[in-house]
Amino acid sequence: MRLGNQLEKLREEQKMSQEEAAKQVGVSVQHIHKWENNQSYPEIQHLLKLGDIYRTTIDEFIKKDAALQNKINISEEEKEDDDELLHPGFYIGIGIMFLGTFLSLIIGNLTITMVTNIAGMLIICFYKEILKLLKDIKKDFYEQG
Repeated sequence: MRLGNQLEKLREEQKMSQEEAAKQVGVSVQHIHKWENNQSYPEIQHLLKLGDIYRTTIDEFIKKDAALQNKINISEEEKEDDDELLHPGFYIGIGIMFLGTFLSLIIGNLTITMVTNIAGMLIICFYKEILKLLKDIKKDFYEQG
């Protein structure tokens, strides 16, 4: 049974409206609606609160939803990729640094080298965070639509 179906069933067993559930969890009614219609998943702190309200555990929520289990497994696989030393950001950053050095030799302006080296180092250091930020922005964009 999908998490949303579980949440709806448990809420109805408590004879609670979506508005009441939203108020107790501290979210909007739209969040409750999306969760119950399997359009999105609640964050962990909201699952904990729902577990308290509906007298169940996160463990029970997860065990009954195969799709949620798969989503968790994908997240663990992505976490393993975080250990990769030479990720694409490394190559992008090095490329930008070389490009800046090359352009400064042609143009004769050392400012270009400094700026591109800093940009390249920032990309190397924060590549994964930049990707995560872009994914979060994309996720928020689609959840609002």
